[in-house]
Amino acid sequence: MYIDAGHSSTHHSYKLIIPSLSHNFLSPAPTEHSVDHALRFPLEMLDGEPKFPQGCPAVVHHTELFPSPSFCLIDQQSCISLCMLVLISCPCSLTGQKVVLDMTFGGGGHTKAILKAVSDVTVLALDRDPTAISLAHDLAKENPGRVKPLLGLFSELEALLSTINVKAGSIDAVLLDAGCSSMQMDDAERGFSLSKDGPLDMRMDGERFSDMPCAADVVNTLDQEALASILTAYGEERHARKIASAIVEARRVNSITRTQQLASVVAGSFPPAALYARKDRLHRPAHVATKTFQALRIFVNDELNQLHAGLRAAQTALKSGGRLCVITFHSLEDRIVKRFLQGDDLTNTEQYHFGMAKQITGKKMSVERKKDGTIANWHPLQKKVITPTKADVQDNARARSAKLRVALRC
Repeated sequence: MYIDAGHSSTHHSYKLIIPSLSHNFLSPAPTEHSVDHALRFPLEMLDGEPKFPQGCPAVVHHTELFPSPSFCLIDQQSCISLCMLVLISCPCSLTGQKVVLDMTFGGGGHTKAILKAVSDVTVLALDRDPTAISLAHDLAKENPGRVKPLLGLFSELEALLSTINVKAGSIDAVLLDAGCSSMQMDDAERGFSLSKDGPLDMRMDGERFSDMPCAADVVNTLDQEALASILTAYGEERHARKIASAIVEARRVNSITRTQQLASVVAGSFPPAALYARKDRLHRPAHVATKTFQALRIFVNDELNQLHAGLRAAQTALKSGGRLCVITFHSLEDRIVKRFLQGDDLTNTEQYHFGMAKQITGKKMSVERKKDGTIANWHPLQKKVITPTKADVQDNARARSAKLRVALRC
């Protein structure tokens, strides 16, 4: 079952495809003329928390480089401290010109902090959102020669770097802040927030691709089984079938085109007492439609496949000894980042075509290791994922679910 938006004069044509959840595969990499949009990330790779493989290298704790990194708020678009930005942008001492790639410019919070922290730095500011890139151009005018805006997807990064003559293995640090930006979430017209009424859009690219389906296209076109699959896979929603059924029934009366209209439909599938029975990590009431909105957003923007593409592009772009810093906000993103840094080949699905018991006790990762046990591509700079403290969350509630992983390119 899919929506075929057809071909247009743009370079990209989008299809929303719902394969069977029992079929585990990654579609071929998008070409210049076609971006297939699918539930194609191997779903069993998103289940559970695998242990680090035997031979995992000894790690350097972040406090040995800089004291007490935190998730204090720099501005409304940033949830990482200036101290951590310094950690990832330079190895202990700053000498010579540095090149840092901000893969998720958003409102510019991270880039501004990097510019302030490091004097001799050029920031390559990537974002898929034309609105964000407009802000990046403004910042570039304020900082001549220090900011280079790049409009595009993670999967387009290598081509974009080539156009500005940035060679592979030449970048000192990469920062990737996954998911939706605060700027997008706060704009009701973008359709990301269930608390603000607006068009049910959710496209991070805005109007960049005229043939790209929005969230309203998904909820009004896909059948009940396909909708339930999306909610289960990308929202980890236990009541996916119930919610999908309610959506199909509601759209028979009127098309679902507004955010709060969808929120009401989802809420209507639960008894009144359950509406705010769920709690977030601050133990505050969470709307029952929260996971539905997350699932639709991830699906519409192909976020998991784009995240994987971004990690691979970062690996190619970084020089030996360069830092990769990734912030995630939910378990689906974090598992992909964790497995990528551990050395799992996320494009080789043959190794995942076996049962759960064999996944746990079967063959180890096929990644090569150096004599000292270091994984060939990455050396983690902390033993465990970094999470915000209670004080950080009090200062910035949006950082409550953030997870930070930092690794050194080998």
